[in-house]
Amino acid sequence: MVKTEVSGLLPERLPEEILGYAAPSKARLEFRGRISRELVEELSRVKGEPGWMLRLRLRALELFEKLPTPNWVYGIEEIDLEELAHYVKPDVEEPVKSWDDLPAEIRKYYEKLGIPELEAKMLAGLNVQFESETVYHNVKELLSKKGVIMLPMDEAVKRYPDLVKKYFGRVFPASDHKFAALHYALWSGGAFVYVPPHVRVPEPLEAFFLIGRSLESQFEHTLIVAQEGGFIHFVEGCSAPMFKGYSFHDGMVEVYAHRGSTVKFTTLQNWSRNVVNFNNKRGIAEEDARIDWIEGSIGSKITYTYPSTVLRGARASSSSIVVQLAKGPYVKDSGSKMLHLAPYTRSRIINKSISVDGGVNIYRGLVRVAKGAKHARSHVECQSLILDDKSVAYTYPHNQVDEPTAQVTHEATTGKIGEEQLFYLRQRGLTEQEATSLLVMGFLEDVMADLPFEYALVLRRVIEVEFARLGGVG
Repeated sequence: MVKTEVSGLLPERLPEEILGYAAPSKARLEFRGRISRELVEELSRVKGEPGWMLRLRLRALELFEKLPTPNWVYGIEEIDLEELAHYVKPDVEEPVKSWDDLPAEIRKYYEKLGIPELEAKMLAGLNVQFESETVYHNVKELLSKKGVIMLPMDEAVKRYPDLVKKYFGRVFPASDHKFAALHYALWSGGAFVYVPPHVRVPEPLEAFFLIGRSLESQFEHTLIVAQEGGFIHFVEGCSAPMFKGYSFHDGMVEVYAHRGSTVKFTTLQNWSRNVVNFNNKRGIAEEDARIDWIEGSIGSKITYTYPSTVLRGARASSSSIVVQLAKGPYVKDSGSKMLHLAPYTRSRIINKSISVDGGVNIYRGLVRVAKGAKHARSHVECQSLILDDKSVAYTYPHNQVDEPTAQVTHEATTGKIGEEQLFYLRQRGLTEQEATSLLVMGFLEDVMADLPFEYALVLRRVIEVEFARLGGVG
């Protein structure tokens, strides 16, 4: 068997094993306890925000206090918001541009994950967040020459207030659900990217988020705006060391694709098994624009994420490809949502889930075609692979079609790896774990083709390592 290796990109162990248990790190400031108006005002003051952002936070706090817990949320009873640190400022004065300028106890995490090598190989810009703040930020001169803006979200609020205010919270409002409101009340960190008209960014941009301690919340906010005819591929990476307790992630991604632009958004999420993960993602696509989501969900104790696109302009299109692995007593509650509001819009949803060792996978999807969205087309494909009798997978599609000329199709399959397939491969010298891994990778092959080469290798290797640790499948 031939193996392809890329130095610095393919770990022999999972990131949580590479990072080990969380080591103590210095914090300049932290806020924890009851979420109150006083806490939100102090957070805004410390960050030096303009008045309009404080008002937005306080409105979100009111919504958080009024809104009920969503009825689709379960299994998070252990979260006690009053015992969490809602804001942790690491011991870094300002974001640095050299890895050598980071404190050693922070830098070691990213070096073990190979992030500096990845930046050097293929990225046009990188924003790295530790705890609640950006600690490393660097972009190639190429971006500045093209007029592309990539900044830590907190800095963009101050330097480009009118531009940020125009889009911030407009794509995914705080009123959407209780945890969205909580995010807006306490958000910190994240990235802002602006692509000028008819500018194509030739290399991916990435933001990488790491939680370094237990009993902590992380609320980063990423906002991407592509003007007419622009193109960008943005990658989001997430990881964490192991904790003795748990931590809570409640991030937000907003994408606005103007006429004729294209935004590709890729997430590789490999939180440690102690993280409860909410990842709110939504985009708006105007006339002839396109938004593509790729979600690789491997880690975390529980994950809730539903990449969504509002197809607001004629001939807008979107795809959402979600790969989720639930291994062990963990839950992946994911799916995609497409809202067709204009004629000749197109969408495609592909959801592939793998359940093993008692894992639970849930697909929740929505395709909505409004009246007047003539000749809209949507296709949904859900495929579940269950590897033992302890694991389960559920599919809850929801289609609302109010336009008679629309075509909406859905197909779903659930299967197991057959004993005959395993026997065939084992007769050719593979162990049961190697055979299982090979069959799983075949199940994901068409999805891997849509990933950038380096990221496909990373996802492939992480899944291979997961299955190498199985004691067998039934």
